[in-house]
Amino acid sequence: MVLAEAKRVRNRFDAELNLIYVGDKDAQTEARFSEALATMGLPADSLIHYQTGSPAEAIIKAASDNDVELIVAGALEKEVVLRPFLGNVARRLVREAACSVMLFTKPDREPKPLRRIVFYVADYNEHTRRALCRAALLAEREGAENLYVIRVYTTFDAARATLRENHPDNPAHAAARTLEEEEDALEEFIDSACETSVPVEARCISGNTGFVASDFVQAVEADLLVASVQPTSSPDLDELPAHISWVTDVIPCNLWVIR
Repeated sequence: MVLAEAKRVRNRFDAELNLIYVGDKDAQTEARFSEALATMGLPADSLIHYQTGSPAEAIIKAASDNDVELIVAGALEKEVVLRPFLGNVARRLVREAACSVMLFTKPDREPKPLRRIVFYVADYNEHTRRALCRAALLAEREGAENLYVIRVYTTFDAARATLRENHPDNPAHAAARTLEEEEDALEEFIDSACETSVPVEARCISGNTGFVASDFVQAVEADLLVASVQPTSSPDLDELPAHISWVTDVIPCNLWVIR
């Protein structure tokens, strides 16, 4: 099932598809891959990386050793109190992989169209802008109905805006924005990113945690949530920035973390 989703992603980005197998290479495994590739209409000589070790560590190492740009995997989530949670392997991939990761909560032999895509903006920077362009490209090639671009506006943001209004000469509050100003900033950021034929809706969502973004994703019945994470050379790769760490606890739909 995941292989079908990976083929879809390969086709959308005109990419080369490699496979990673956690375990030893033997005749039986090669035969199973040969059958699977034939069934999916993929090249029989598709490159397969065999890696031993625990699943997460093996996948991350194979991806790193072979300059993989995107890992496509199943989320292996479980439902707890009406929220789907990531499985341990998927959680580690999101936290520790040095490349982008795309997770499918319910991979299908016949992939369902990604009709509604949500892009989560945490920072207005060049990396986020490039990530938004990639999300827009996927949305176009999927024939998506909507691309929602969202940003969370917290009570802390509102408090800073109030301080700026009360103390206009204090440079410490100069960057603070009211909700209306934040909405304008988000619209300007979207306009500066790239043009797309897909209808784009900008939304600033009031709330204090990333879970309000998750609630929005579920409310619009999104098929894919996209978030960007600035690549880092820090040895603490398992520490995601606070603005996106919530996705390793709850995954509202298919997820694409762009590094």
